Amino acid sequence: MTRIPSKSEILAWISEHPTKAAKRDIAKAFGIKGAARIDLKRVLRELEDEGKLTKRRSSYRDAEELAPVAVLEVIEADADGDLFARPLEWKGEGAEPRILMLMRSSDPALGPGDRILGRLTVDKTEDHSHTARMIRRIGTNPLRILGVFRQASEGGRVLPIDKGADKQWTVAAGATGGAKDGELVEAEQAGPKGRMGLPKARIVARLGDPTAPRAVSLIAIHQHGIPDHFPDEAVAEADAATPAGLDGRKDLRDLPLITIDPWDARDRDDACYVQPDPDPKNDGGFIIWVAIADVAHYVTPNSELDREARKRGNSTYFPDRVVPMLPDRLSGDLCSLHEGVERACLAVSMRIDSAGNKIDHAFHRGLMNSKASLNYEEVQAGVDGQPNEKVAPILEPIIKPLYAAFAALMKARAQRQPLELDLPERQIVLDDAGKVSSVQFKERLDAHRLIEEFMVLANVAAAETLIAKKSPLLFRVHEEPSPEKLDALREVATASGLVLAKGQVLKTAHLNKLLAGAEGTENDELINMATLRSMTQAYYSPDNFGHFGLALRSYAHFTSPIRRYSDLIVHRALIKAHGWGEDGLSPWDIEHLSETAKIISDTERRSMTAERDTTDRYLAAFLSDRIGAELTGRISGIAKFGVFVKLDETGADAMIPIRTLGREYFHYDADTQTLMGADTGMVIGLGQRVTVKLAEAAPVTGGLIVELLTLDDRSVPRGPSKGRGKPPRRKMGSARKKAAKTARKVKRTRK
Repeated sequence: MTRIPSKSEILAWISEHPTKAAKRDIAKAFGIKGAARIDLKRVLRELEDEGKLTKRRSSYRDAEELAPVAVLEVIEADADGDLFARPLEWKGEGAEPRILMLMRSSDPALGPGDRILGRLTVDKTEDHSHTARMIRRIGTNPLRILGVFRQASEGGRVLPIDKGADKQWTVAAGATGGAKDGELVEAEQAGPKGRMGLPKARIVARLGDPTAPRAVSLIAIHQHGIPDHFPDEAVAEADAATPAGLDGRKDLRDLPLITIDPWDARDRDDACYVQPDPDPKNDGGFIIWVAIADVAHYVTPNSELDREARKRGNSTYFPDRVVPMLPDRLSGDLCSLHEGVERACLAVSMRIDSAGNKIDHAFHRGLMNSKASLNYEEVQAGVDGQPNEKVAPILEPIIKPLYAAFAALMKARAQRQPLELDLPERQIVLDDAGKVSSVQFKERLDAHRLIEEFMVLANVAAAETLIAKKSPLLFRVHEEPSPEKLDALREVATASGLVLAKGQVLKTAHLNKLLAGAEGTENDELINMATLRSMTQAYYSPDNFGHFGLALRSYAHFTSPIRRYSDLIVHRALIKAHGWGEDGLSPWDIEHLSETAKIISDTERRSMTAERDTTDRYLAAFLSDRIGAELTGRISGIAKFGVFVKLDETGADAMIPIRTLGREYFHYDADTQTLMGADTGMVIGLGQRVTVKLAEAAPVTGGLIVELLTLDDRSVPRGPSKGRGKPPRRKMGSARKKAAKTARKVKRTRK
């Protein structure tokens, strides 16, 4: 007969194993099977009745301890203005805990009686036992809309900016939040929708002028249909999640893994560690560990969270906000590899030799504890001889081995020759009011490259493992450029005095040779941009067509499951292939893999477009008070209707309408990507230096219109007004011959 544990034994187990407190966990711990489970259930119910245990969904916890996330009721503020709350689920015998609320500036105002979901931290002092951060108000996950407020005699209405919205929302006089007529506002549903009449709303945020920078990202979110409201069911699933335990996992908590991210990172989903390979046969080799948040543990197939994540496809990032793929309870907490806390992970250990070639690798489902959360700049500063207090203690044992392995990987990279584009990345910096304070170009540090190389190696290992195990997966595919795009690139190269040979199977090495030839010349940025434009767009596919840009035969995204659904699918495939649990790739996932690939490829493009549009609008707003200013740049595109210029200071793209170029007719040659004046013979081509005057800056559309002042430091000639609009006097052939002659001349000079 199976022995049923005593009540004290059960309480001791739950106290020591708070993350494994479901009935089945308790049964497994004490070897209880079959009919004996009924007796266990009876004992657990008795403990509940006695007030010694509380049941939350399917798990139990000690009634004297508060859960890390709990429902709280705001009770009062003290004389100093500090706000306090009490736990609604408290069933302990001692005094009810008093909880100090730590409010953020972005949190809504709370008053006595408000109920919230809070994240608790033990902090025993004289006047409280815990502190809490608000996750959200309980019972409210209201629908939110963005629109223009129109004032009425009593209250007003909100006109949604969504094209698909056909209803206005009424706002009561006491719910306008002080909004003024014509302001862009964010409103939330106020009360249940009635069958008759317009829905009711309350204003929760005033965003001011719809053309102001602060409204830019919200407009992009709504214009591009990016879901920014989580369904109640998905939020409830996330709120109910509890930290994963060690059961069924490899214990990696003693491994000194660290995270290295941007200083403003919203989530931390990858950690790394390097140790010298102890195998004497691999002298100078390393073992690289990459650990990734185990999102699959929390987002299971066909759950509400899963359906919402698949629909979103990825997180979308703007200068002032992020629209996450997963609710904050997961993306910012349980799935984020914060310093000093235990987190579930999928990890891969990869052995490389001294030349950076991968020898073998192995995947593990583990539990880790990050030893430090660092940013790129402080890591690089430490390696360069200026470590701060956080970096100094781990510089020699942890950080320098990362760089040693990185140096080896760079040798392998030089042999593989992935595409070496060098395009500066812009960073828009906003002030507290949401206005652009500066536009900077991000510095590329070795710390950035190090993490990129580690992640690429881990992604390759994931693809190779799943191929070897004959598992379905989603590949990251990047096909070679089309013949038409290569011909266009050759034209740009020829006009710059460079060569991209024909009649050979194109390899990234050929493009790298072209880029190297332009490096340090005035055509450097032009050739980089033209090469980028010749590339096809990467996408997701269940079929493997290789990754041209990275010069890899097999590649899958594995390293960012918090923000990319493709990575979650790869995680599930690894779980199923290794037999690590029931939360692996489901039959439904496999059956709909092609459909999923199409959805998330589309959502990725949607996010990229929204992010680009937002950047354009912010830059237009930034430059809107400089109308008439002279700016320098380089011609980046030629079209029948005008010339595109990339401005030096901000990297913004501006257009010179062809009608403003002069009083003559301009021939457009698509082959040479030039415009040629019919009267003056002036040739305008890619890469030329220009000085322009800012004529228009439209924050609503992101458009910048400029006027051409100088071309290659020479004043722009103006054709005669006589004959304007008439057929050109020069034939198209003469323009083409002149462009070709110029190209040959440059080529001979370079020899």
